[in-house]
Order: sequence, then structure tokens, then C-alpha cells
Amino acid sequence: MTRDMNWTARDALPAARDATGLLLISPEADVVLPLTAGDRAAALDLATTTLRAAGVGPADRVVVALNNDGEATGALIAQACAEVARAAAAPGPRGRLRLHHALEAVRATTLIATPTGAMDLLARLHLEFLLDPLDLGLRRILLAGEIPSPGTYTQLASEFEAEVGELYVDPFFGLPTAHRSARDAVYTPARDGLLGVAPVGKDVLLEPPYEAGTAEIVVTPAWHSTLGGATLRTGQVVRLTGDAGIPAPDHTVGEHLLVRGRWLSIPRVAAALARIDGIARWDLRVSRAGTLDAAALHITFNRATLVKNPMWRSRIHQALVAITPVAIEVVVEENVAEESRPGTVTDLRGHHLGRDRAAVTA
Repeated sequence: MTRDMNWTARDALPAARDATGLLLISPEADVVLPLTAGDRAAALDLATTTLRAAGVGPADRVVVALNNDGEATGALIAQACAEVARAAAAPGPRGRLRLHHALEAVRATTLIATPTGAMDLLARLHLEFLLDPLDLGLRRILLAGEIPSPGTYTQLASEFEAEVGELYVDPFFGLPTAHRSARDAVYTPARDGLLGVAPVGKDVLLEPPYEAGTAEIVVTPAWHSTLGGATLRTGQVVRLTGDAGIPAPDHTVGEHLLVRGRWLSIPRVAAALARIDGIARWDLRVSRAGTLDAAALHITFNRATLVKNPMWRSRIHQALVAITPVAIEVVVEENVAEESRPGTVTDLRGHHLGRDRAAVTA
């Protein structure tokens, strides 16, 4: 069923240069969305409804360890937690020892974090801090913002002896709009009409019960004053199983990579590198060998004099720092190539299906 709506993706959002009032902006400024007082009230209502349904209640003390970003904003979720829990704090995800101190200082019973962030905290408690995870006294862990590695839910539940669930966080507004427990195959939205699915290459909203196959999650923010009539492609791909529910995403697609809970713009990387002389080709490689994602930009120069030139490596590094907070290692290949080729992306995690939605068939 085709909807008469404005379909758009993250890389094609309308400009907000003339917007007024409070603006929600991502670190890369690829998402700039106005939030009126009514929008903020509606967003808070949706977030509190989702958190209550996920099990957060008046007896809880919550620590939110998410990026302060449009796709996983800790501030909004912490504010919503403060409405439904006894206490809430948002110290951010950086520094696991600081996070440990925050959990102890707040006497947290609930942790909201990315899957890799929670797993990294667990690893460091064991290997660096020599502490027992049970001493933290966490009763609930809610994960958001990333595709987890296999076994994440089971290991966290076992090591912390906590109930582990998931929040679906809207990658545009950073708004939790659905949840699921480890036992649930699909999300339970806070309200009907917030989430949908569409074929990856077609602007068609699928209707439940869904046929088995690949689809992209779309957000339909009817609550928002400006984008209430839009259908926003999230870049998150699910494998539908033939029922009426939407499962958690296990892939991504499009011009953005999901790395450490943030959306990295591939076109902005390409544009930044195009301004640096001497680059013949590049390959952006993302892996998850341990608990966290790692991004490395492999550069091939077109002349040998640049291979060992520290200034050129520094120029590339600074260009990346200027466009994204995602840490990207610069790796210079020893060989040179006279022929220039477009940049490529290699996702060793197996998450990203490709940049061109029309070319994705599986």
C-alpha cells in the first residue's frame, strides 16, 4: 500500500536553516530538527510511556550511558526516566571507570546503555577493575542504539543477574518509542503508528501481517509539528518472519554506517578526502573484534613520496576529526596506485548491506 507521504532518509532530510526555537542537532549536523514546546511535551510523553512498559518504575534509580547524539541521546531519556523512576542521571558512556563510579554514586538499579558499552563495562570490571558485577546491584539493563553481538543478552543477564531488555530508539529524534524483552521476538511500540516497515528499495509501507523477507524500519512521527506527515527511512534493516510484529534490526543500509552507537556519514568522509591531494583510493573498514566497534580508514596514495609523510597522514586524521566524533584510525598502505577509484566500505561485522538501497536484494 503506497502512502501519500514525504519519504526521506537521513542523508536527504530537509534543511532547517529557517527553523526557530530549540533545534535538535547531531554532531555531524546532518540531522537538524526543530522542537517546539508541544513537540518536547509529546516526545517526553512517548518516552515515559515506553520506559514504563519496559519495566522502569518508581523504585528504580537509573543511569543512562548513551551518546549525547540524535540517534541515542542520553539527555531526553534521562529526563523521561526522572519522570517515572526515583532518580535518573546521564553521565554519558565515556570512561568505564567513571561509569562505574556513577553507578555506585547513584546506587543505580537500572542501566541504559548500548550493547557494546554494556559488554565493555562487564569486561573491564573483570579484567581491569577486578570487581564482581553483582556488587553493583543492577536489576535491569536496557540496551539501545546498536546491533548487538550474538550472546550479548544472555551473557549480561548471567553476569549481572539482571533482567535484560531493549529500547528501540528513533535514530532521528533519539526518542525511545518501543521496547522488547529478551524473550520477545518483536518490539511493542508505545503507540500504534510510530513504526513501520518498507521494502528496502521501494517507497511502499507494508501492512501486517508481514510476509517473510527483508525490510527497512521507517519512522512515522505523527507527534511532530514539522515532520508529522513524513515517512523517515532509518537505515535499519530487519528480517521479517511472517507475523505482525517488527523484530530488532540486524543490518543497516544506505549512506550512513552505524559505528559505536553513532551514524557516520559516508558521503561526508568522501567529500573530506576529496579535498586532500594524492589519495588514489580509500577503504573504510569497520570491525568488532572485541567488545567495541573499531573503524579504520585504509588509504592508498598515488605517489610513493606520500606513504611515509607524517603531514599527509595528519591532514587525513584532522579531516576526519572535523566531520565526526567517531574515532577512525588512519592506515596508510605501503603500495601506491596511479589510477584513482571511488572509496569503498568494508563492514567486517557483516552489518552494512550496502550504500545503494536499490542494489540490496537480500
